[in-house]
Amino acid sequence: MSLDIGIIGLEQSGRTTLFNALVHGGGQHTQEDSNIGMAKVPDPRLKVLADLFRPQKVVSATARYIDISASVKDLVKGKSTSGQLLTQITQVDALLNVVRAFPDDSVPHFEGSLNAERDITNMALELIFSDLTLLERRLERLADSLKGAKPSECQALLREQEYLLSIKNSLEKEVPVRSLTLTIEEVRSIAGYQFLTAKPLLVVVNIGEVQLAQAESLEVELNSRYSQSRCRLITVCGKVETELVQLPEDEARVMRAEFGIKESGAGRVIKYSYELLGLITFFTVGSDEVRAWSIRQGTDAVKAAGKIHSDLGRGFIRAEVIDYSDLVNCGSLAEARKRGLLRLEGKNYIVQDGDVITFLFNV
Repeated sequence: MSLDIGIIGLEQSGRTTLFNALVHGGGQHTQEDSNIGMAKVPDPRLKVLADLFRPQKVVSATARYIDISASVKDLVKGKSTSGQLLTQITQVDALLNVVRAFPDDSVPHFEGSLNAERDITNMALELIFSDLTLLERRLERLADSLKGAKPSECQALLREQEYLLSIKNSLEKEVPVRSLTLTIEEVRSIAGYQFLTAKPLLVVVNIGEVQLAQAESLEVELNSRYSQSRCRLITVCGKVETELVQLPEDEARVMRAEFGIKESGAGRVIKYSYELLGLITFFTVGSDEVRAWSIRQGTDAVKAAGKIHSDLGRGFIRAEVIDYSDLVNCGSLAEARKRGLLRLEGKNYIVQDGDVITFLFNV
């Protein structure tokens, strides 16, 4: 599955700078006043497998970033020139909120001062306001529907109304939907609403070069206050990351060492987005192609096969599976087979992170 991440942020937060770093400057501007770009999901295991199989092609899993330029509040109020932006933000898998912490006198903060904690809170309130606006509109329509509903229709409408009123009560207490404990029935009932506060949220605090030495301690401190269910905070220096992606890898490695940056900001963003969404990676290998595939935890072999091609899922017979580490230790599939490390799994097998799979099928 391709991962769609909507990037939001208050004015002058460095949102687009971070977007350009994430997609290596390869974003495309759209008429709806947003930027869209693809990024490869970094996974060192893919290179190791490529070195083993020497394929013609190596394909990473991908993430799509959508840089939403309009404010969430304006979108909800209908101030956007097009409803496309609101549609984009409601359909993403996760949200990335860029919060400014970098000092720069040439770029004044629109609030008049730097205060990352204030800005984190303000964006959280904008997302809550968006969901409340959506809820109130739906509750009004439900009330109208109930007036003329048949007895057989009333029960379902009343149940939905009850769910929405409960969520509305929580939102008014500034509790996001992602933090609520919902039953399976409640989750299914509200799935179509695409509440923004139900989406996993990664808060990226955009720091300056002078703050890099304190990045780790700042991250720990802010996470202790703002980390919640399916919500995490990390620090990234957008300006430095933009410079790094323009350099050859060996030069970028030297520059990271000079700044004390242990891993790329783009890599960290992807890693924690995966974690928040409950995604894992499996691999398919061969002389023609080595490829990484991202799926949700708990996905069975049939659905994983269908992700590659619908024919594989429809005609699934079994899956030949080996753990990544076992394959690397063996050095080849032939040696792994000789050692008895290749397993045959059926359609109910739950795919694990790092599985290397060959699907057998017949259509």
